[in-house]
Amino acid sequence: MNPLDSIRADDVQTLRDRLWKAVTGRDEHRAADIVLTALTDGVDAETILLDLIAPVQAKIGAQWAANRLSVAQEHAASAITERVIAALAHHPALRTPPALGRVTVACVDQEWHVLPARLLAEVLTLRGWRVDFLGAQVPTPHLISHLHHHGADAVALSSSIPTRLPTAHAAITACQAIGIPVLAGGAAFGPDGRYARQLGANAWAPDARAAARQLADGIPLPSLAAGRQQIDDLPHLADQEYTLVARSQGQLVKSVLNQLEERFPATAAYTTAQRERTAEDIGHIVDFLAAALYTDDDDLFTTFITWTAGILTARHVPAARSLHPALNILADELKDFPRSTRLLARARRALDGAPLPAGTHPGATV
Repeated sequence: MNPLDSIRADDVQTLRDRLWKAVTGRDEHRAADIVLTALTDGVDAETILLDLIAPVQAKIGAQWAANRLSVAQEHAASAITERVIAALAHHPALRTPPALGRVTVACVDQEWHVLPARLLAEVLTLRGWRVDFLGAQVPTPHLISHLHHHGADAVALSSSIPTRLPTAHAAITACQAIGIPVLAGGAAFGPDGRYARQLGANAWAPDARAAARQLADGIPLPSLAAGRQQIDDLPHLADQEYTLVARSQGQLVKSVLNQLEERFPATAAYTTAQRERTAEDIGHIVDFLAAALYTDDDDLFTTFITWTAGILTARHVPAARSLHPALNILADELKDFPRSTRLLARARRALDGAPLPAGTHPGATV
């Protein structure tokens, strides 16, 4: 039975609209009242988390991408969402004695988008699991140390940004090496879980409910193959393109920035802040190129480039004119790297022909 069957769809939408108004209006007490009153009125906590709070948070991200919310407004709204979840989690009526196994829920190192993992941790707690929620950006050595000290029946590993996939791969391999299976989740692993399978995760789930079902059904234990390395899952890494591009990111960013100033005099007149922002944008391009090399997936890079074009368009910046020069310079710099050349060529074609609506980040959805 769908949890929404117990309440009318228009009632849920009304609650969403009210919560949206409260969080974007920076009214934390009102937001908490809406959620806690819904609970008192008989809406179950899991429905509140996944069908009320999560869609509102997804809308916050989409509205930022469409340039309808500033970064500060997005951060303020997201912070209120976090505190509302905490208020709900601490409600006396929702204390569920743990009767199932232990699950460690963590975001991979350098992954700051914590809300999907937080929602999963709360859902599992409501369903009777003993949950160790480690939060955002957990370095793999610290994750493994925690598992050695406290144990777990499974690790639920969350990542929202595809550039974290190499780190996620290392975490998956490390957990499995000590006999603990990994359930992967989050937008970084692809809408169909393709990267979770590619990186050898024991299971993948598209959302918190599916993850809870997977855990309840049982996740196969990993094979303890001695000496398994990341290249065993991704033989294309043998060409060293990923390693060389990732290691030279700083040099590539500097070279692209310098050549932009030589080829386009207006760039040389940038303020320090504009120059820093441009370097940051180029760094993101190189990061996503490296992630696409790691997975050998053209779509990962082209999706990022067209998403970036959509973001620029929403901010009234000529997307093609802004992105093409950087991609062309990168192509010149990496002309001796066949896979990089292929990825950049396809991205440039996509940039010329793809529609450019501003939407959610390719890897930052709830």
